[in-house]
Amino acid sequence: MSQKLLLVADDQEDNRVILSAILTHKRYAVLLAVNGEEAVAQARQHLPALILMDLQMPVMDGWEATRILKADPRTAHIAIIAVTAEDQTPERLEEAGFCAYLRKPFLPRTAALAVELCLADAEPRPRWFALPPMGVHVPLAHE
Repeated sequence: MSQKLLLVADDQEDNRVILSAILTHKRYAVLLAVNGEEAVAQARQHLPALILMDLQMPVMDGWEATRILKADPRTAHIAIIAVTAEDQTPERLEEAGFCAYLRKPFLPRTAALAVELCLADAEPRPRWFALPPMGVHVPLAHE
């Protein structure tokens, strides 16, 4: 079985390094982007299985990058996890097309769990879930 390709989009080098280390340890192949514009270009070129998208980035933020990707039929299927240090409402994130919300700071196992759950093919699973910082997975039941 080949490695699943994931994209990490974050303007902070430390965050890219940490997430990349977590994901490669879990045997994923990882691409990196430093802003939303680069994330959109990488996603269109490589079609990753999942994107970990920082919401606050220069050039183009994660909100706009996600809007563009979800509007494009070639990339609309890509699972995208919102990664941010700011509080967000589940309704806004779900409406924007994110499959999960990973709040900084987070434990490595929490980031890995978010990826695994968003990539899972098994049903039933929540359409959207939040992962509290430094905490455990708490599914949100949405019909």
